[in-house]
Amino acid sequence: MRPLLAALLVSTALPAAANDGFGGLSSTGLTFSQTDAVAMLQEDLFISVDKVSVDYVFKNTTGADVTGEVIFPLPPVSVWASWESMMNLPEDLTKPDLVDFRALVDGKPVQVTIDRIAVIEPPYDETRPVSEQYDSPGRDVTADLERLGLPITLDAGSLRTALLALPPEKQAEAKAAGLADFYEGDPAQNIPEDATASWSIVTRYHWTQTFPAGAEVKVHHEYVNRPAGGIFYWSEPPEDYQTYLVNQYCIDAGTSKALMKALSRTDETGETAAYGTAFNIDYVLRTANSWAGPIGKFRLTLDKGDSRNVISLCADGVKKTGPTTFVIEKTNYTPDKDLAVLLVMPMTD
Repeated sequence: MRPLLAALLVSTALPAAANDGFGGLSSTGLTFSQTDAVAMLQEDLFISVDKVSVDYVFKNTTGADVTGEVIFPLPPVSVWASWESMMNLPEDLTKPDLVDFRALVDGKPVQVTIDRIAVIEPPYDETRPVSEQYDSPGRDVTADLERLGLPITLDAGSLRTALLALPPEKQAEAKAAGLADFYEGDPAQNIPEDATASWSIVTRYHWTQTFPAGAEVKVHHEYVNRPAGGIFYWSEPPEDYQTYLVNQYCIDAGTSKALMKALSRTDETGETAAYGTAFNIDYVLRTANSWAGPIGKFRLTLDKGDSRNVISLCADGVKKTGPTTFVIEKTNYTPDKDLAVLLVMPMTD
C-alpha cells in the first residue's frame, strides 16, 4: 500500500473580547500518515494576517521511491454560518477555491485537484482541541445529499431554494437525517416558508507526489489566511473576563501596556477607552511529528503587518527582526504544542 500524505488546515470560531466577532480558518502544514520513510530537513513558515506560506525540504531516507496522494483539506465550513456572514470567507462562495491555494514542487507548479465532502459536525465543545476537528470532522453525509439531489455548495441562497423545492417526503427524509430544518411560514403575517441546512463543507486539495529514493524534494505551498477575529477591548490591568486571553496568548505586563498605548482613544466627551480589531491566528504545528524524526531546521516568521499593531503568543526564543517581523528558530525540533497568535490592530478613522 502506498503511504498517504495529508495536510490538515484547521479551523476555529474563537470569540474575540467583545461579542462582535466572526469565525475563521486556522492553518497547518503538510504531513504523512505517520512515516519513517521521509524526513523533514527544513521548514520555513511565514504567517501574517492575510497570508500563510511554507517552504519545506524533505528527504526520502530509504532506498525505494515513496508515492502517495498529498491532501490539503480546509476546515469544515458551516453552510448556514456562511449565509449569515459569520465567517471570514471570500465574497463569492460559489468558487471552489476559498483560499487561493498554490503549490510548487522543486520550483514547478503542481496541478491541484479540488473536491468537497459534506459533514455534520459534532456539537460545539469549547474544550475540544482545534486539531480534532480534522481527525474527526463529523459524520459524512455526502451520499445523503447526492441521493436527495442537493448541491454540495456554500451558496446558502441556492441551497435554500433547492431544499424548499424538495417534495414533502424528501423534506421529511432530510429532517429525519438531521440535514435540514423546514419552517412553514405564516402567509397572514407575510412570513414566507424557509429552510436551513445543518451540514458543513470540507474542501480538499490534493495531488499525487513521488519522493525519489535517497533524494531531497522541495515543496512550497501558500494560501490566503482567513483567521477568526472581531472587535477587541482591553483594559489595564486586565479585567477578570479577559483572563482567558492573558492565559491563551501569554499577555505579560509589557504587552498589556503596549495594547493600551496602541488602542487608547479619547472621544468627544473626554472618555478614554482602548478598542481595536483582533485576529486569532491558530496554526497546528504538531502535524510535523508524523514525519520521520524531528524537523532538522525550523524557522517561523510572524509579520504583524504594521508597526502600530500588537502581537502576543506563548513561545520561547522570539526575536524581533524588523519593524513588523518576529522570528523563532529551532534545530532538531519536535513541536509539543500548537501555535496561537493574537494580533491586535488599532481602530482607524
